[in-house]
Amino acid sequence: MRILMPLPDRDFDVTEVAVPWQMLTEAGHEVVVATERQGAAPAADPRLLDGVLFGRLGAEPEPARFYHRMVADPGFRGAVAWQDLVAADYDGLLLAGGHAPGMRQYLGSAVLQQKVAEFWRLGRPVAAICHGPLVLARAQDPATGRSVLHGRRTTCLPEFLERSAYLLTAWRLGRYYRTYPAYVQDEVAAALASPADFRRGPRTLSRRGTATDHRPAFVVEDGNYLSARWPGDAYLFAERFLAMLE
Repeated sequence: MRILMPLPDRDFDVTEVAVPWQMLTEAGHEVVVATERQGAAPAADPRLLDGVLFGRLGAEPEPARFYHRMVADPGFRGAVAWQDLVAADYDGLLLAGGHAPGMRQYLGSAVLQQKVAEFWRLGRPVAAICHGPLVLARAQDPATGRSVLHGRRTTCLPEFLERSAYLLTAWRLGRYYRTYPAYVQDEVAAALASPADFRRGPRTLSRRGTATDHRPAFVVEDGNYLSARWPGDAYLFAERFLAMLE
């Protein structure tokens, strides 16, 4: 199958892109990267490779290895520009996250939001993690004028985690962990039909899920839509997305 993965030119999350890419390509699927301009070679937030603060808070070693393998692949560049996307050409859509400033190019693109809304109307599998659900929250169904998430259940980067990361690092990194003035959870929840449709998941995020241990991970499935909260959910997120595709 052909899986569409739009990305900004820089600052996406290492784990949220590299783990699904690795698992999807291992399963024989084609991951098609789309960037704002065709041919761009997107790059992750470098802090997540080097360690956000004193060498900590970045990607774990395995996702970092997947990332280096991914960017070395000749196919990992913008094969298509956002404005040229044809929704029906793809079997699935994956919207990854990231919080650094370069993500605003992707999260705030009206062109991409329109293309995502077109894909959503096809009823094919859609997966979004961390900040990724913001693209869906901002994508409007032309028939209703509401977000495509209206009437669906979802999770995203929870407020308590975004706030904690910001407070922990603001003395050194300023607003690095605050992509926008509003919390991601607040904007996503405001797009839903009911506050009960937002699922925060467990508050304890001291451990990350792995390929062999999904106990710390959390995802929400609602029909053809899958969502997750942060890099710690990436392995379970990718596994469930694979199941939806197959």
